[in-house]
Amino acid sequence: MEFLSSLYEFMLNFGSRPWFTIGSNEFTLFRLTGLIVILGFVWWFARVLESSLHRAAKKNNDGSLKNSNFYALSRIVRYTVWITGSFVGLNYLGFDLTTISLLGGAIGVGIGFGLQTIVSNFICGIILLIEKTLKVGDFVELESGVMGRVNEISMRYTRVTTNDLVDVIVPNAEFINGRVTNWSFDERMRRMHIPFGVAYGSDKSLVREAALAAARSIAGTIEDSRRTTDVWLVNFGESSLDFELVVWVSHDLMYSPARTRARYLWALEDELRARHIQIPFPQRDIHIRSDEAHRPAQIIVPDQA
Repeated sequence: MEFLSSLYEFMLNFGSRPWFTIGSNEFTLFRLTGLIVILGFVWWFARVLESSLHRAAKKNNDGSLKNSNFYALSRIVRYTVWITGSFVGLNYLGFDLTTISLLGGAIGVGIGFGLQTIVSNFICGIILLIEKTLKVGDFVELESGVMGRVNEISMRYTRVTTNDLVDVIVPNAEFINGRVTNWSFDERMRRMHIPFGVAYGSDKSLVREAALAAARSIAGTIEDSRRTTDVWLVNFGESSLDFELVVWVSHDLMYSPARTRARYLWALEDELRARHIQIPFPQRDIHIRSDEAHRPAQIIVPDQA
């Protein structure tokens, strides 16, 4: 018993002994351990709360997280719990939060020397979640050339997954300060322009018939009273009549624009070949002219394809 009593007194004295002091606040082992416990509980509670909101969102959306309100709410709640828990931990250590000028000055110096980018990304992430101009599941194209589906809006970054399943980590500030094309902001479909060319002298009616048949052969082409497939003659090229197949596509085709364009071009070639419509290729004509018998022949090559 004496040994246990001595051990208890030793641990009590060791845990209560100040390790260092900031201002009038003494930091002991017990206080630091309590801070770790508080912060650990706060992070665990924030994660459980966010997971619960995600499950509620999935339940309300037939197993998929489509409602951006739930996602934004869960993220904001998570950040709020983190900040509140941090203040509780500081208060447990003995800091007077009403006169915490020392901490405020330290944070200000930190922001001035390198944390401004992190703080900017954090604030931009909050703005994205509140304004909902960017949502999980949106298909976006950034000014930097990154194109893909938004899979996560985090505290500092947004994770964009390309169609090649490459995850690109984009700072949140890029979505606020740069130009962002959101292909699925309000609509679940979009109109695509598929350019193609045929040889001069081709029957335009047959070309139109072939293009419409090609469009209708692709699953995901949308045609209704408001959205119709059309064929436009857009230019008289150097060696071809230039057309565009203008077609409305569903969200499945919209999320893979390069693959969708390739599928329509493949179908176009099949339909044009079936109607014996030639697809032109670059060529040059050589004209030989001789003004006088004693002069050498001149070869004139027009500067055109």
